[in-house]
Amino acid sequence: MGRAWHLATNAKDQFMNAAHTGVIAQTIQLALAPVFVLVAIGNIMNILTTRLGRIVDRSRTLQKLHGETVGPAHDVVVIEIRYVDRRIHLIGRALLLLVLSGLAIGVTVGSLFVGEMFGRDLGNLTGITFSTAIALLMIALIYLLLETRIAANSLRLPQELLELERKDI
Repeated sequence: MGRAWHLATNAKDQFMNAAHTGVIAQTIQLALAPVFVLVAIGNIMNILTTRLGRIVDRSRTLQKLHGETVGPAHDVVVIEIRYVDRRIHLIGRALLLLVLSGLAIGVTVGSLFVGEMFGRDLGNLTGITFSTAIALLMIALIYLLLETRIAANSLRLPQELLELERKDI
């Protein structure tokens, strides 16, 4: 009976390992959606840091012009510096929200695996952290929208340069 018991125990262990492996595979599949969101967050952060770099370069140029201009030209520089300052602020906030969103995604993925490993129901935590991550992402996108609107408005060409009264072109 010792040999039969050993075979039965070994078969049970193999079945449990296979079942556990299946659960882990299923958990990995569940974790893919949040990981894709994390990739999207990283891509948006890349876009924002590129925009921020360009804005910072422009601010340095404007800071030089600030001391070199007078009168109406100086006023134009000051107005653009204000736009640039607001854009830097919005991108900074968007980046902060994206980092927090990424951290929430990390907690989401972690809670999926910890729940499976320790047999705990962490569904509420997983749902809350994922929902929080998506909310933070959406708010960051609103900041990006605001920043691009400011950029578009500040880049409007003066009407006199458009020469709209000319009909020959």
